[in-house]
Amino acid sequence: MGVAKAISWFCSPFLVPTIGIALLFLLSYLRLLPWSYKILVVLAVFSFTYIMPRLTIFMYRKMNGWTLREFGSREKRLVPYILTIISYLFCLTLLERFNVPRYMSGIVVASLLALVLCAIVNVWWKISSHMVSIGGAAGALMCFGELFAFNPVWWLCLVLILAGILGTSRITLRIHTLSQVLGGFALGLICAFIGILYFTL
Repeated sequence: MGVAKAISWFCSPFLVPTIGIALLFLLSYLRLLPWSYKILVVLAVFSFTYIMPRLTIFMYRKMNGWTLREFGSREKRLVPYILTIISYLFCLTLLERFNVPRYMSGIVVASLLALVLCAIVNVWWKISSHMVSIGGAAGALMCFGELFAFNPVWWLCLVLILAGILGTSRITLRIHTLSQVLGGFALGLICAFIGILYFTL
């Protein structure tokens, strides 16, 4: 159980946009940009897609006196989704002001689209947001492989292995069922293609 919890924490959905932006700065032609600009953008994304959502959700949970276990129920997840969506909208607005490439903003667009769909699905069914994020990472790799004309197969294998470990952890912790895990991965994959390719082209 301890290992499963550690894996779930390490693969937090809130970290995916920051990791995606940072990797683009390190592995693409964007590495030629000044470090001051790269750090500013990464910190802005980290602030609005990780710190702000985590902070507002923590405050909301404490205000209601819910434990983490109680907070995991489907009925209590709608407001956290809304708080996160608002924070991601601020992030997208900020990236536009920084004039970052559209394919880079596409990472946040894909995440935002996934959040909106998760909030809608959550009305009827509890879907795994962790698996949505890892599915989005797999989709983003395929999208960027197409955009930059490189073969992402080894990176993709790594993400798929991580997805299997993460999905197993979520089921082991009895937070999600197999269908919720698979559904989350599929949703993230689709949102990545729509958010990155459609927004870029």
